Order: sequence, then structure tokens, then C-alpha cells
Amino acid sequence: MPDEPIPLMSGTFNVPIYGMTRWGDLFNERQKLALLTFAEKVRQAYTEMLNEGADPEFAKAIVTYLAMGTDRLATYLCVLTRWRPDVLSFERSFDRQALPMVWDYGEVNPFSEVRGSWDTEGILEVLKHLTQIPSADVPPKVHQGSATDLPYPDQFFDAVITDPPYYDNVPYSDLSDFFYVWLRRTIGNLYPDLFVTPLTPKAEELVADTQRRGGNLEAAKQWFEQKLTQAFREIYRVLKDDGIAVIVFAHTSVDAWESIINALLDADLYLTASLPIHTEMEARLRQQNSAALASSVYMVCRKRVEEKVGEYRSVIREMEEEIPKSLEKFWEAGISGPDFWQSAIGPAVAIFGRYKKVVKQDGTEVSVRELLEEARRITAHYALKRVLEKVGGDEHIVGALDPVTRFYLVWRWTFGGGKIQVPFDDALRVARSEGVELRDYARADSIIRISGGKVKVVGPTERKDDKRFLENLRFNSLIDAIHRAVIAWQSGDDVTLQAILSQRGNETFWQVAQAIAEVLPEGDEERRLLFGLLQRRGRVPQTAQEQTQLDLS
Repeated sequence: MPDEPIPLMSGTFNVPIYGMTRWGDLFNERQKLALLTFAEKVRQAYTEMLNEGADPEFAKAIVTYLAMGTDRLATYLCVLTRWRPDVLSFERSFDRQALPMVWDYGEVNPFSEVRGSWDTEGILEVLKHLTQIPSADVPPKVHQGSATDLPYPDQFFDAVITDPPYYDNVPYSDLSDFFYVWLRRTIGNLYPDLFVTPLTPKAEELVADTQRRGGNLEAAKQWFEQKLTQAFREIYRVLKDDGIAVIVFAHTSVDAWESIINALLDADLYLTASLPIHTEMEARLRQQNSAALASSVYMVCRKRVEEKVGEYRSVIREMEEEIPKSLEKFWEAGISGPDFWQSAIGPAVAIFGRYKKVVKQDGTEVSVRELLEEARRITAHYALKRVLEKVGGDEHIVGALDPVTRFYLVWRWTFGGGKIQVPFDDALRVARSEGVELRDYARADSIIRISGGKVKVVGPTERKDDKRFLENLRFNSLIDAIHRAVIAWQSGDDVTLQAILSQRGNETFWQVAQAIAEVLPEGDEERRLLFGLLQRRGRVPQTAQEQTQLDLS
């Protein structure tokens, strides 16, 4: 049985806390017997084919597919398989990129022909599809090696397409050990050069893993950026002068995007186009009450042949003119939320990436982070303008709103309802696009809550028990006035509601309230309350003078 150790990684591998410290601990006795038998029969199949005169390479290919089938079986035939009582079925242990503890598991009969049992039909279906693809004059070849040292001559490829590791998103090698330990036991003898080590090699893995860098986040970032730059320089070397490189990336972190863009520019690759493509399942676990992305950004790059230097103000003007044109296409395509922010990165890099560097008037070089912040500011302004246009507002309203209200509206449009908790770094990106410093507003009577490295922006429901907020009817921001009006409407306090609307209930008030309601998801409580308040639009006096006239009449 696999007796290699499982790493303890909070959020990814929690099972060692409960005594499952080795890979073999993830299987009960019946499952162990079944998987060991399958592994034994795979090895025997190879010997049987050779005895019958099969070509050794053909036999090797066949048992490799059978070994993959055994690996797939292991994802269902373990004590981390979830039972789905709603559909009477099984969910494999890898329904997300982690191995969390499961308290009550379902056990698959491998011969029952239900979901999760032994299956070669899926493998045959894929092979049938692949063999229908017209073959080129030169058949495709698969190599195992390092992206930082490609075994090809200079200017060899017309195109290079890669989906590199997403910074610190996934501990790929640690997760792959689940499969590696079984492959090593089924076909390790056929690929001795690939299965030398007990577990997958990790020292040179291109991820920003703080645990491998002494817990130092900055060291992990530098490692990732350095290795990624080496890989991109290899792409530059093997790419023909008129060739293209397509690089896929999906991450919400500022550090992650800064790293990959720095690596691109340092390798003298620049963007000529970018496409946000929907790549993730809507219902995957990470998207529930989270700020997870549904799209990946496909960046089309070419080799930079000029060494131009850009002037900061001129580059910003270019970005302000060009980025909204791309955003228009993304908006019309229905891209929204966190994905919309990521979509804007490509057009921004396509502009400042034309230059070897961007400098200010005093000669100071502008960092990628500064340029990305400008791109986010442009994106936020565009999103606000479009959201307010839907409820009859115009571009001038955006400039008239206070920063906190703009932030709130952009936040709700990006992340949705008040249950969402967003990593601090991602929240900071949105806040600074509107000139808001999160920690300055993280007070008990404010809309921002920070806890455990996560940020939550609360709505009127969470603020209705805050006495300090309820007692103060002099508002520093429009969103505070809207929230207080919602609370007054919900509680039937017409006196307070009238006082608020007399003070702040102009057309902008109603347009912003409606805009927030429109961007919130169906069934959200804040959305329901806002639409309730909006029924009072035009029915409550907006000024003290109007109230006096009504009283006299």
C-alpha cells in the first residue's frame, strides 16, 4: 500500500489532523484490496501481451491507459468520496483542488457499472475522438521536461501555447501525489526515469509556495517571477520572429498578475490581444459564496522587436482611450463580476507592454502595479457608468458620487450580496480603484468588516442593530443615507424616512438605490428591501418646503 506521507496544508490537506498521515490511509480495507488487485492485474496484463507476441511499445501504451483507469477508480474508491443523497450518487474525492475531511462517505462497488466504478469506456471514447483528428506530416510527440530549459533549437515554433501555474492557487505536485503513488505501483517499472523519487519532485516546481521559501511571501513571489521569466525567455527563444505565444492565466491577486506581467515584459513578450474565455463550472464548490473566477484570460503575445520608452502621462491617456473600447465588447458579451476586472488587464498590458519601460517626467520608472491600478480605476469608472445608465443616470453622476458610495456600488456589482467574503488583497484592488482605504473604513458603524484576512461589505440588514449608526442622521456618504432609509422603511418609521428623504432624497439617491438593487442577485434580501424602498419614490416629500405645502393643502 502507498505508505508515503501526506503533507499537512491548511485548506488543501486537512486529513492528517484526523490521523490520516499516509496516502494508504485514505482507503478502507475493502478499497485497499480492490485497488491492489487492479494494480496487480494491470502489471500482469503487460506480461500477458508480451507472451502473446504484442509489440512492447503497444503493450506499454495499453497498460498506461489501464493504469490511468486505476487512478481514476481510486478517486471514487476512497474514504473521501461524498455520497449524494439528493441524486443517489457519488462525488469523487477531487470535486475541487483539495482533499478535505469527509465525515460520512459513500463506498462504490467497482463492478456495479454506476458512477465511479471501473470504466474503460471513457478512455476508449477519448482515444476514438483523438484518432479522428487528421494527422500532420510530422506526428505529435509528448515530452516530459522543464519549461525553463526547452529541448528545441532557436526560432523553431510558429506558436507556443501554455497554461502556466496560477501563482499560489493550487499545490499541483502535492495533489498529484495522490495519483503518482498508484502509477508508481502499476507502471513505474515501465517508466523508470519518471518514477525515481517516492513522491513527485517539488524543489523546482514553479509555484509561489511560501512553505518552500521559509514562510517568506516575498521570497515565494520572487521565486515564481524568476522562474516564470526563465520559462517565458525560453518561449521567446524557440519562437519564430513572426510567431505567437498564447498564455492562459486566471487569478484575482494583484501580486499574481504583477508577477506574470513582469515576467512577460522581462522576457520581451508583449500582448497584441486578450480574450476572457469562460472555463470554469458555475456550480463548482469554490464559487459558492466566494469571489472565484469563472473565466480565464487568454493572452496572445508576440516578440518585442523595439526598445521604446513610454512617457507615463501619454501612456495613461492611451489607456483611457483604448481600454473602454475593449470593455464595451466584454460588457456586451455578458462578462461581469470578478471576471470583468480580469478581462481589463489584457487591454491595459497591450498598451503599456509595447514599451520596454514607462517613465515619469523625472525619469522614475513606473511599476507594473501602478499601471494596473490605473487600469482598475478606468475599469471601475466604466462599470459604474454602465450600471447607472441602466437606471437612467448619466456619466456626470459617477463623478458626483462620494468615493464610499462608488466603492459600494462597484463592490455589489463585482461580488454580489452581503454574504460574500473576499480576500483582503482582492478587496483592496476594488477599494483603491475608488480612492478608498479599507482600514480607514473598517469601523463598527461602517460598511466594511475585516476579519481573518477576509473583507465583507455589509448591507442595511447587518446595520439595523447598530445604535451609533441609527442615531446619526447626518450622513458622510450617500450609501449610509440609503441604508438608513431602507432600515426606516422596513421598520415602518415614516418620520425618520421622511427626514432622510427631505435631506438626501434627490434623483441621484433613487438612481443609486435602484442601481444597487439591479446588480444584486435574485433572492437577495438587500435587493428585496431596496425594491421595497423604491416604491416610495415620488410619494415622500423630497424637501422641507414641499412638506409644508402638503401640510397647508
